[in-house]
Formats: sequence, structure tokens, C-alpha cells
Amino acid sequence: MPRIAVIPGDGIGVDVTTEAVKVMVAIRASGIDLQWDEFDYNADKYLATGITLPDEEVENFRNNYDAVYVGAVGDPRVPDMTHARDILLGLRFKLDLYVNYRPCHLLDESLCPLRDKGSDDVNFVVFRENTEGVYTHVGGHLKKGTDDEVAIQTSINTRKGVERICRHAFEYAKANGLSKVCMSDKSNAMRFEGDLWQRVFFMVAKEYPDIEASHWFIDALLMQMVKRPEQFDVIVSGNMFGDIITDMGAQLCGGMGLAASGNIHPGKTSLFEPVHGSAPKYAGKDVANPMAAILTVGVMMETLGYPEWTPRLENVVRKMIKTGNVPRDMGGNLGTAAVGDWVVKNL
Repeated sequence: MPRIAVIPGDGIGVDVTTEAVKVMVAIRASGIDLQWDEFDYNADKYLATGITLPDEEVENFRNNYDAVYVGAVGDPRVPDMTHARDILLGLRFKLDLYVNYRPCHLLDESLCPLRDKGSDDVNFVVFRENTEGVYTHVGGHLKKGTDDEVAIQTSINTRKGVERICRHAFEYAKANGLSKVCMSDKSNAMRFEGDLWQRVFFMVAKEYPDIEASHWFIDALLMQMVKRPEQFDVIVSGNMFGDIITDMGAQLCGGMGLAASGNIHPGKTSLFEPVHGSAPKYAGKDVANPMAAILTVGVMMETLGYPEWTPRLENVVRKMIKTGNVPRDMGGNLGTAAVGDWVVKNL
């Protein structure tokens, strides 16, 4: 019985999560005993109580839930985004969610900004190392605010961290019948971490002789993603470059309104979120696009051992696009709730 902790969060996070829960209800009706509980960690709670996400709640999620689903967090009333940082980054680091999984599946050629590229051309996945690199916030300022100010930002890369994300990428390729894994870094400029990444990547690659292993510098990779995206099956990279790659991949597939993601520790409690922001000014107006939130339910179910739900939900979204039953930001007339209802009706 999969158990989900649902955190709708802030702004349109509440709106799109409502539609995601409709899909969870439909999944449960199909015969999967899916259960969930909702938690009110958001800006309102932080402003009223000073509570972001307590350590004891993280332990509750770790011990009693299979997944955490987050709608979106962020609110201009909290300018330093303390609550958002504690919820998202806190869960990533405290639950050791070292795999950021971003499928980049173009669902309709009309969504792609590249000329003459279709669903077969833009069809790859990206694995971003999710707990190391510059996102560890190691560094600081010296003589801040003066003419002599120095800012230092340190990128942390461990042999363990690099090896496990590279191995996950190859294991995914093997399990899904994919033939190519590409690693990207900037080792011609960032020599020390690049040396570690390249040595470990090609060491792991030797264990998978049937899978082609390749390497691109990050700038060259992005150019190739635009020029010839069909050459990629699986891409793996570090935290910062992976962040850039995944957003590029999302844009090739139609933008953030369709971008699903998982923050995963295989076999343990993991976190799933649409990667768009909370857009507070649109909250409650029935205008937010919930497709990314709905597709994220598919990624969550896939990770929980029900892989059929990713293609099922993707196929419904394909049908929506073909028939023009899409929200306003995609050129249609459906409101947030109507999109969720349409998906459930057509599953």
C-alpha cells in the first residue's frame, strides 16, 4: 500500500495539487491501494508560527511514507524563501535524494521550438546529481560590502556521490533497453571535479559494455541538444550543470508547464514535484496549468513500482493537445479544474 505525504505548498501549488490528487483518486479506483495525507507546510504556516519543516516531520516521512508530493513553494512575503528552502532542499539533503530524474518526452511536435523535430527526436531522460556540487552552500564572503570584498563558492564532489549517480544512469538505460549514456561536465575549465567525474563515469561504463558511453562539455552538450536532440537517450551530470540541462530539456518539450520531476533515493522515501514556481498572483483563479503536476504523479507511480502510469498519463496529455483541450497558456480555454477533470475522464 503506497503512502504519500502531500504538501500543496504556496500559490498555484495548491491549485495544481488539487488536480494531481484527482488523478491519485482515479489510480486508487483502478485497484491500487494508494493512500495519502495532506500537510500544511507553506508560507502561511511559517509566517504565523515560524515553523518551516521540523526534523521530526522529516523522520515521519522517512519512516511512514513512500513518497512526498510537493505542489510548489515560494511566497514574496518570505523574501529569503526560508520555508521553501527548508522544505525542498531540506528534504533533498536529509532524505539523501541523490537522483534528480527529469524525463524529457516531447508529447506533440507543435510544442517543440525546434523546426522539424518530433516525439521520436526529443525523447530522453536526464539524471542530475542532487546532493553535491555548488548547491551544498559551502563558501562565504570576506569584507562583504567593501571594495575589497571576496566571495567564495565551493563545489563539493565525492567519489561516492559521482559513482552512484553515474551507476543509476547506466542501470536505468539497461532496464529500459536504451543504448546510450552521455555525461556532461566542464572539465576543460573545472579540472579537479571534472577529472573525478570523467574517471568515475568511464570506470562505471566498463561494467555496461552494451551501452555506449560518451562525454560532452556542458556548452557543447547544450548546442547538441538544440542541433540534434535525437542522439541522446540518457544524460547524467552534476548538480549545477544538471539544473541547466533539465531546464533546456523542458523547453524542448513545451516548457515548465509540462515538466515533471522526481527527487529519488532508490528504494527509499522520495520527493516528487512539478518544477514550475508558485506564481502567487495566479493562485485561486483557475488559470494555472496543472499538466506538470499531473505528469509528476506518473513519475511518482513509476518510481513506486507502477511504471505503466507514466505512459498512460502522457498518452492522455497527447490526446488533450491533439484535440485542443488545453489550458490558456497552451492556447486553449480549459481552466485548472477542467484540465484535471478531462484527464480523469479520459484515462
